[in-house]
This record gives sequence, structure tokens and C-alpha cells, in this order.
Amino acid sequence: MKKQINIRNKRANFEYELLDKFTAGMQLTGPEIKSIRAGKASIVEGYCFLKRNEMWIKGMHISNYNPASYNNAPNIRDRKLLLNKSEIEKIQKMMKNKGLTIVPLKVFIASSGYAKIDIAVARGKKMHDKRDDLKAKDDKRAMDRAMKQ
Repeated sequence: MKKQINIRNKRANFEYELLDKFTAGMQLTGPEIKSIRAGKASIVEGYCFLKRNEMWIKGMHISNYNPASYNNAPNIRDRKLLLNKSEIEKIQKMMKNKGLTIVPLKVFIASSGYAKIDIAVARGKKMHDKRDDLKAKDDKRAMDRAMKQ
């Protein structure tokens, strides 16, 4: 049985209101994909940006794969994301609105064996929205406890 790789950005749902989600491929080197399969990556500090009609992720950390020795790429570097032209155009139209950003949500290995990343066009939440979310979460937890008793 294969180990499921599921590297998440847990802060994204708390910090941002997610408007539209996309799944993209990633352009990686050999040691990078092996390191991701070992679960040695983080997208918490990462963010995405458009450059010359291409999508890139910056700040994603992938640890060195020790058996690769000198073939390892830098831990943090810009990595190209692979999206359809129509998806990139849709994101470009959305990004013309002020206050939107593109955040990475989850890195996973698809059934085809390729590394994929879920990204979302998002708007930052205000402090009162975050408080409302925490209150709703606490209320749901209290209701679940009451139902179990």
C-alpha cells in the first residue's frame, strides 16, 4: 500500500477567503519529486505569481534528498506551475481586481504519479471575519460534544 502524500497549507483557509480553486502540475527535478514523495516539503511560506503568461510558485521549501548528493536543487527557488492557457487567462482576469492573491493549498501525488498542487485565487480576510470563523468552529465543536453525550 502506498503512503498518501498530503502536504497542506493549513493557514490558507483561516487567512483567506478562497474564491476559485485550480489544480496545477509542477516542473520539478528528480531529487525534488523524491523528496516530495518522502513528505519533505512545505508550502506555508509559499505564494504564486504570474510572469509572462506563466504561473510560478515562490517560497515553497523542498528539503534536499540525501542520496542525490550534488544533484540537489536549492531548497527554496521559483518553480513553474503547469496550467492550461484558458486557466491562466481566467486567473489573469481575476487578478485585475484589487486585493486578490494566489495561494497554494495542497501538494499531492496524483494517481498518474505526478506531483500536483492545488492553488486558489483568494482575498485576505479581515480580523472580524477570522473571529467569526473561530466562533463558528467552537460552536460546532460544542454541538458535536453535546450530541455524543
